[in-house]
Amino acid sequence: MRRYARITGTGSYLPPRRLTNHDLAAELAQRGIETSDEWIVERTGIHARHFAAPEVASSDLALEASKKALEAAGCQPQDIDLIIVATSTPDMVFPSTACILQNKLGANGCAAFDVQAVCSGFVYALTVADAMIQSGAASRALVVGSEVFSRILDFNDRTTCVLFGDGAGAVVLEASEQPGILASDLHADGKHVGILCVPGNVSGGQILGDPLLKMDGQAVFKLAVGVLEKAARATLDKAGLTDADIDWLIPHQANIRIMQSTARKLKLSTDKVVVTVDQHGNTSAASIPLALDHGVRSGQVKPGQTVLLEGVGGGFTWGAVLLKM
Repeated sequence: MRRYARITGTGSYLPPRRLTNHDLAAELAQRGIETSDEWIVERTGIHARHFAAPEVASSDLALEASKKALEAAGCQPQDIDLIIVATSTPDMVFPSTACILQNKLGANGCAAFDVQAVCSGFVYALTVADAMIQSGAASRALVVGSEVFSRILDFNDRTTCVLFGDGAGAVVLEASEQPGILASDLHADGKHVGILCVPGNVSGGQILGDPLLKMDGQAVFKLAVGVLEKAARATLDKAGLTDADIDWLIPHQANIRIMQSTARKLKLSTDKVVVTVDQHGNTSAASIPLALDHGVRSGQVKPGQTVLLEGVGGGFTWGAVLLKM
């Protein structure tokens, strides 16, 4: 009998500090940077975002989201035999944020590692966990997306610093006789490294290059719209399904215009798209699991429904996962 992987619990966490566009505009004005709620909303659809306190790390956000996912799945940390954390803002150079999270959870002993695919990270991590469960290498995985992007923003660049926020989302993925993850499709193209990156690193105790986020917004937008549709269709083809079979689209929450464009290409009405970008901003690898948990807990996403997850991020990476809840 074929072995599948199903999501049995979801969880998410946002740090308490919430900044509306008005709040952020006021802070930027003190730096001599002009922006406004209207300017941000018109271009992105974002109204607010959450920033973590200085002492709070990605593993701390991941811990809170993981606890909620484990509770929803009805299992204990000791029941987990695989932890994958998708993050671009790890606690340390090494060890992995997954190992730090494992210790905080008290799930010591199982395999634990990070995945770095920026905003596509959760889609990558979920695909890896699904493959390990299908192969028998794991039976119950904790898959987390967690970010503190506020640490790498250039607050003198209004075109990027208004876009991002902090947060974490998590799912428990378990072996099952019933199909859960139906298909996935992953890609990357390294020739686009320069359009979205943090071009810095640590050497000899010094930062080499620039440790703050850089983005060519127009180039990212143009590339994202095209590759997301292709990944979605490739994933549907692998599962033998069509656009009409999708109950919910949960895209990476980067920009409302990219999300709406993708929905149109898939012939989906906007009321079939789970949207959290307006309140969360772009939380990179955390955005999809945050939106999934919101959809589940709000009653939008129901058991038995077919959900398409898709992400695109620096690398340039992109991918999609089709699943049945």
